[in-house]
Amino acid sequence: MSTIDTLLAGFKAFKAQYFEQRPRLFQYLMEAGQQPEVMIIACSDSRVDPAILLNTQPGELFVVRNVANLVPPYQPDGNYHGTSSALEFAVRDLRVKHIVVLGHSQCGGMAALRRFGGGAPVDREFIAPWVSIAQSVLTQEPQDSGAIERAAVRVSFGNLLSFPWIAQAVAQQDISLHGWWFDLEQGALWGIESPEAEFRQIG
Repeated sequence: MSTIDTLLAGFKAFKAQYFEQRPRLFQYLMEAGQQPEVMIIACSDSRVDPAILLNTQPGELFVVRNVANLVPPYQPDGNYHGTSSALEFAVRDLRVKHIVVLGHSQCGGMAALRRFGGGAPVDREFIAPWVSIAQSVLTQEPQDSGAIERAAVRVSFGNLLSFPWIAQAVAQQDISLHGWWFDLEQGALWGIESPEAEFRQIG
C-alpha cells in the first residue's frame, strides 16, 4: 500500500467515525459555523499535531502552523502575512478566548536559526528570514536547544501583544495568552502565562 493509499484509508476511517457513526457533529458544525474558543499557533513539524496532542474534536481548535511556531510582530503593510491574517480572523471575527503558542523540542526551525546565526551560509530563501523573527534569543539564552526553543516561544508570546487588538482584548480580559513547549523525549508539556515567566511543567 502506498503512502497516499494509507492516507485515503485514513480518510475512510475518519468518514466512518464522524459522518456515519456521529453525523450530528458535522451537521451542527455546518449549521452553526465554527466557534472555537482556542487558537493554537503550532509548528509545521509532522511529529507535533495539536489536534492529536491535545486529543480534540473537529471544531474545537483554530490552528495555524508554520516553521518554528513563530508569531511575527505587528506589521500592517502590503505584503503577505499568513500568520497575522489568521490571528486577525481568530481574534476579531471568531473571538477566541485563548491563544496558545505551542513550541516543541528538536525543532528544525530553531536548529536553522542556530545554524544561520552561527555564521553558516544562508542557503534558504524563505526559512532564514522567517526564523530571524527569534534572532534575539541567540544572544539572550544559552546555546542549549531546549532553552532556545522555549525562549522563542517567549518572543512569539511578546509579539502577540504588539497587535493592538490582541493587547486590548488581553487588557479587557477577553483573551488569555499561553506559551507551551512540548518535550518529545519525555512526553511532557511545559507552560508560561506571560513572556517573563519561567516555564513550569503543566502536563
